[in-house]
Amino acid sequence: MRYFIACLFLAGCFALAGSDDSARAATYQVGPTRTLKKLQDVAPLLAPGDLVEVDGNATYPGDLIFTKPGTAASKITIRGLRVNGLRPVISGGTNTVEFRLSDHYVFEGFDVTGGSFRGIYHHADDITLRDTVVHDCPAHGILGADTDSGSLTMEYVEVYHCGNGTGEHAVYMATDEFAHPGSVFRMQYCYLHDQNGGNNIKSRAERNEIYYNWVSGGFYGEIELIGPDPHGNKNVSTDTKREDSDVVGNVFQHISTQGSRMARVGSDGTGETKGRYRFVNNTFILRQGQVSPAIEIFEGIESLEVHNNVFYRVGNEPIDKIVLETRVRWVAGRVDVGTNNWIPTGSALIPTGWTNTVFGTNPNFVNLSTLDLRPAVGSALIGAGNNAPASPAGHPFINPLWPPAFVPPMHTLLAPGTAQARPSDGLIDIGAYEYAP
Repeated sequence: MRYFIACLFLAGCFALAGSDDSARAATYQVGPTRTLKKLQDVAPLLAPGDLVEVDGNATYPGDLIFTKPGTAASKITIRGLRVNGLRPVISGGTNTVEFRLSDHYVFEGFDVTGGSFRGIYHHADDITLRDTVVHDCPAHGILGADTDSGSLTMEYVEVYHCGNGTGEHAVYMATDEFAHPGSVFRMQYCYLHDQNGGNNIKSRAERNEIYYNWVSGGFYGEIELIGPDPHGNKNVSTDTKREDSDVVGNVFQHISTQGSRMARVGSDGTGETKGRYRFVNNTFILRQGQVSPAIEIFEGIESLEVHNNVFYRVGNEPIDKIVLETRVRWVAGRVDVGTNNWIPTGSALIPTGWTNTVFGTNPNFVNLSTLDLRPAVGSALIGAGNNAPASPAGHPFINPLWPPAFVPPMHTLLAPGTAQARPSDGLIDIGAYEYAP
């Protein structure tokens, strides 16, 4: 491999070793005391492998658009550096930060706020958002376009005070299965809370992997997985593919009195999703007096599997609707399975095919008032899970996550790499947390 040093005659930036798969690999420094004062100065210069370091404790302008792609082997990294403990802030604009056909980026260490429409707008492929806070966006917090959007990973991200009404959401994701087939939206170790409108998570991605997150305070709902929108995609010429969604190890807490459900899966009239949906080892906390369902199946769906989840309503109340099916359309006949879920005694609309359900009045969390949802000593959740949850016959979920390896953050934003491993004693507990003496 041939290495070279490219000289750059820009104060505040310097070149690093390059390689044959990119013309150069440079490090740029951006900040109030640097030659490069804002990210708009460096965005047009980027090439595969480049690193941009942005000084914290400073505010930079929004309407930041990245258009230069990296490669899978040489991603472009945009990294905020804390100064006096504070991230760099990117503020304002219509779309505060936009990835426009700029594939293969890592964006980490920022505070994004104040865009008039979208905080982060994603229509690229292989984007990682990490260690970033998105907040106080009057419409969408993080939005994936129907076209040109591929895989996106969110990890250690906090989103709050975003969304509007019922149609603009804290996180609203899509993937373009024609431009980027097989794309995955993965969200892990994140903290979403206290939104102004919409759902905390809404996704039309071809595959969703929602792992180990704390999701609370959605205005309308906490999570909605409803398949692609072919009418929003100019490239559509054939039927859309099946959406698969794997939802494992999360806490979903519903507080709003406006919402109509905790979770919704299926389609919404825009296209036939034929989706397979899997909920495993999650903890659902419904507000006291909530009459809306824990899970609603909506229009077209292929299969639903629900294992090892806690469904609890504050006040030790029965839940009126565990699974609401009034508008479901099973595209392959009814295909569902549920095992070893904890449900309040007296709850209604529990699917008849669910087995080994654990009923009780109180799951006995360590401290519900402080939202410490770990099982306490003597909890009926301990060791009561299904150690080998299986998909419905003939409808296997592809590459399911098992067993859950981590626990969600306890209503806080974690630093990257600090997610807590889920203890294991050979008998899995019900819910998102495992008992640990």
